[in-house]
Amino acid sequence: MKVPLLDLKPQYQSLKKELDDAILKVAESQYFILGPEVEKMEKAFCIYLNCRKAVGVSSGTDALLLALMGIGIGPGDEVIVPTYSFFATAGVVSRLNATPVFVDCDPVTFNIDPAKIEEKITKKTKAIIPVHLYGQSCEMDKIMRIARAHDLKVIEDAAQAIGVQYKDGKYVGTIGDVGCYSFFPSKNLGCFGDGGLVVTNDVKFGEHLHILRVHGAYPKYYHKYIGGNFRIDAIQSAVINVKLPHLDRWSEQRRKNAEIYNKLFIEADLAEESGRTNFDDKNKVLLPKAVYKNSGVKNYHIFNQYIIRVQQRDRLRKHLSENEIGNEVYYPVPFHLQECFADLGYKKGDFPVSEFAANSSIALPIYPELSEEQIVYVVKKIKEFILKK
Repeated sequence: MKVPLLDLKPQYQSLKKELDDAILKVAESQYFILGPEVEKMEKAFCIYLNCRKAVGVSSGTDALLLALMGIGIGPGDEVIVPTYSFFATAGVVSRLNATPVFVDCDPVTFNIDPAKIEEKITKKTKAIIPVHLYGQSCEMDKIMRIARAHDLKVIEDAAQAIGVQYKDGKYVGTIGDVGCYSFFPSKNLGCFGDGGLVVTNDVKFGEHLHILRVHGAYPKYYHKYIGGNFRIDAIQSAVINVKLPHLDRWSEQRRKNAEIYNKLFIEADLAEESGRTNFDDKNKVLLPKAVYKNSGVKNYHIFNQYIIRVQQRDRLRKHLSENEIGNEVYYPVPFHLQECFADLGYKKGDFPVSEFAANSSIALPIYPELSEEQIVYVVKKIKEFILKK
């Protein structure tokens, strides 16, 4: 049995006519840059996320870059980021000649550990970028208290978490000063290429982002600011406009698939409680934990990835691949050990929780159209591997 890590074809087939018609409509209009489809998308997200301004942009990375430019980050500034995330989180800080300052992650959620943020704050610190990794919210109440106490901006990296609610019901990305999302095809809400979104509840700041999105020009050809070409195109917006009404249903199916995985691992006597940086039992796997499951909100986790931690991770990857089961490592090298950040002076051992996650985590298939039969097969093959170790 083949079980791909992600198969986008079933989703496309389920919406084929709507998507094809939407793309054809843009082609017939010949209105490709910004325009009605982009405006429609931005308004739809203001309603869905209950925020005041939304700005469609060219990618999740550019969303972060635009947000940092909007708050004025530049040379000499420091921005606190988790050391465990997709590269863009730290890369955009360096691109502005500012300094990313790394913090270890929480052993349960993989998100930035709020207890370790304050010790990293200096007079040069200007912002914090919490990342809602894998589709689960950071502890935003604690992070916001720290930020407000030190007069810092909070840019939420919600690239993997659009539609996720914090325990108070607010959508991630709308809690801090600005939120950033990605519509990369593998995300829980993906377009047909690159795309992203920036949101804020500060209307004046949102208008400023709109100007920066088009080279900082307002009116056209008059530049008070230096911005960039961060425009999302009309075709990608049209795709998102078709898909957005289905987002909550897809997220619910991802949660159901995660529950099936958890149940099967427990029944197979393979599950160990998450939240540590070692293995008590070599024949067990550490399962992901939805920490806000009982908070009363619907979208407490959307499982953009389903991550387990296991001994001999690389050997398991080989075993799964040989049995035609898709898998991936998100992420094998924390920022503090990346060659491009060597000049920052970090070393192996500085962030042990993140290093443990990088060495032991593996992503299993979790997309909404995954069948229970496929999930059973994945767990069966993992059990085979563990019993043979």
